[in-house]
Amino acid sequence: MTKKKDGGAGGCCRVASLLSVDERGQMILPKEIREKAGIKAGDKLAVVVWENKGAFCCLTLIKADGLGGMVKEMLGPVMAGLVRE
Repeated sequence: MTKKKDGGAGGCCRVASLLSVDERGQMILPKEIREKAGIKAGDKLAVVVWENKGAFCCLTLIKADGLGGMVKEMLGPVMAGLVRE
C-alpha cells in the first residue's frame, strides 16, 4: 500500500475524526476539521446520503454554498445536450 503525502493510504477517503451524538442528536465537529474544511459559525452544510438495501450506509457533509456549483457542474453538460436536441 502506497502512502500519500497527506498521510492517506492510496485513496481519497479516510477517517478524519470520530464524533459522538448527544441526547439531543447534536454532534460537534472538532476544531481541526472545521478549520481545514473552512467551516465557520453560521455556515450551512448539506447532508448527502448513500443507501444500500433501504438503509443509509454513508453520510457526507458538503458546504451548502458550494453545492450549487457542484450541481451546475454535473448537470450543466447534460442540460446543454438536451437543449441542443
